[in-house]
Amino acid sequence: MSFRFLALLGLLPLPALAQAPTDTARAVALPAATVTGYGQQLPLRRTAAAVGVLNARTIEQFSPAALTQAVNTLPGVRLEERATASYRLSIRGSTLRSPFGVRNVKVYYNGLPFTEAGGSTPLNLLDPALIGRIEVLKGPAGSVYGAGTGGVARFETPGVAAGTSRVSVGATVGSYGLRRSTIAAETGSATTSVSARYAHQSLDGYRQQSALQRDVLALDVRTTASPHTTLAVHLLYADISYQLPGGLTRAQFEADPRQARPGTAAAPGTVAQQAYYASRTGLLGLTHAYRFNDRLDLQTTLYGSGSAVRTPFLVDYQLGTAVGGGGRTALRWRTAVAGRPLRLQGGGEFQGSLANGRSYLNVAGTPGALRYDDDITTTTGFVFAQADYELPAGLLLTAAASYNRLRYGITRSSAAAANPTGYRFARDFRPVLSPRVALLKEFAPALAAYASVSTGFAPPTVEEIRPSDGSLNADLQAERGTSYEAGARGQLGGNRLSYDVSIFDLELRETIVSSSTAQGIVVFRNTGRTHQRGLEAALSGWLWREVAPVPNAPDDGPATGRGLRAWASYAYNDFRFDSYPSGGGVDLSGNRLTGTTPHTLSAGLDFSERLGFYFSPSLSHQARVVLNDANTEVAAGYWVFGARGGWRRTLAGHLVTNLYAGFDNAANRRYSLGNDLNAFGGRYFQPASGRAWYGGAQLGWRF
Repeated sequence: MSFRFLALLGLLPLPALAQAPTDTARAVALPAATVTGYGQQLPLRRTAAAVGVLNARTIEQFSPAALTQAVNTLPGVRLEERATASYRLSIRGSTLRSPFGVRNVKVYYNGLPFTEAGGSTPLNLLDPALIGRIEVLKGPAGSVYGAGTGGVARFETPGVAAGTSRVSVGATVGSYGLRRSTIAAETGSATTSVSARYAHQSLDGYRQQSALQRDVLALDVRTTASPHTTLAVHLLYADISYQLPGGLTRAQFEADPRQARPGTAAAPGTVAQQAYYASRTGLLGLTHAYRFNDRLDLQTTLYGSGSAVRTPFLVDYQLGTAVGGGGRTALRWRTAVAGRPLRLQGGGEFQGSLANGRSYLNVAGTPGALRYDDDITTTTGFVFAQADYELPAGLLLTAAASYNRLRYGITRSSAAAANPTGYRFARDFRPVLSPRVALLKEFAPALAAYASVSTGFAPPTVEEIRPSDGSLNADLQAERGTSYEAGARGQLGGNRLSYDVSIFDLELRETIVSSSTAQGIVVFRNTGRTHQRGLEAALSGWLWREVAPVPNAPDDGPATGRGLRAWASYAYNDFRFDSYPSGGGVDLSGNRLTGTTPHTLSAGLDFSERLGFYFSPSLSHQARVVLNDANTEVAAGYWVFGARGGWRRTLAGHLVTNLYAGFDNAANRRYSLGNDLNAFGGRYFQPASGRAWYGGAQLGWRF
């Protein structure tokens, strides 16, 4: 039975069951999380899509130095770290076109577009101390977020409760020179909240040439200006620098995983070339929400950003500056048709940027002769509409679509001496309509099932059109895909056990893949078709739970509870090339998609008790990963164990304490967590850190 048939089967009418008139009136939540991603603020049980949600408690079960382990607890989602703080986010196999950075995944920060107009996302700017919640929408999300086939990730800073004021400081030390310090101040009233957070992190690094320095400042102000109007201002500034150790061959990886890429007489290595990445970035956004009445509201967001980047690679030294801006607006209307609720929303999003990129020869970490000088303009935008209608028999129908457009313009001024008229390259991707249809059925307050069919359009990023070798890829086409999905989520045993299961079939056309040249420069091309089929499952349950509130207890509260909880997430992936003639004319149909693995598993325990002691052991597993299109090279699978524990408590009603310690990779497993795909010379491996420990404290004072 095909995945497509299973998905379509879920669209058949189902027997009628009673349904509550509103989404929040039920005594049982399934689960309690509210999904903001589709614009209607519905509970997760009422969302006909595969969605993963991480809250602050889950994030705090792992090392405070990185979000990698917390994000990887979501089935179907992988956050990899090639070099220190060089992140690569994959949703359902989107790593295929992301040799570095984040592509084909749209990212938002407090509702602001964080993905640049050119398609790349500087995820390394976000420190874990700034994040209080992460929501991931998997697969094409064209109904609300425009172009894309990978998915959407929404990062949000912690909220501030009304009537509270607090100042806190924290410090962490650990293996390989880890040093962290954080400062936070927040205050909230019935109408206004202000939060300021600063985080500094430095690291010598596990590998040679892998040190890190990062400073991040975030300011969030929210106010209710009138009974109908709310305003929010978000400021983010990040100054980051980290070294690039480079990829290793299998022999080098097995001999010494801590070494940087060595050089030869003809080509110096990353140490001699002082390879690193450094940037300074600022983001400022304003969100205005106006509520006309109980049925109609309008929310508008405007933002501006600026960045300066310098990156010496093995061959070239790149300098870049960019300014960007844009906005998003959504009008929501709630009404009734034939006595049944109908929710409508429509709006649009626009982004534009102007960037200058210069490339020089890299002479031992300093700029040499100019290779090229480009001015790059990018404009992208879309309009969208969505309707959610409550049908008889407890069914919820969602129909949506977006209309997308993207245009690049590149002026190469360094060619003016040879060509007085200059050199101009323009690429306009024709408008594309991306529809989505979904149907959800609540069988009971603790059981819901859904099915959906959606389409996606994913144009190349600026880095794919204009790789660092100076070429301009005029032939690269946009990916187009159709996703068929079905799933169920629910609770058993009086809310003691929660589960979320989904199956999907994503069919892509003109799939973009990457390879590297002898100089380590990554280039891109289209393939034929690919099929990405899989199953994702998440399970959690209380083995023992204390739900009564306890005086002077930690801030998890009775709704979260204390006790012993077990959790696990698993993903099975069958991602394969369907028709793929390689450059040599060899048909690789049936091969696994490069950079993907058939099995991933995360599991652990979460224990906390009334005196404030807590302990969270965890394990993660990834099966072997294919490293090239021919599937002749693989990275071995691995199991990794870690744990975090500590004591947190509020003393005298004012002093909030959190003392903690933990370790990662307890068995000192040697593995690669961010492999270079189709790497020239077999330099596939980017070794992950060995056994590491950390410890720290966070102290806060409530006023």
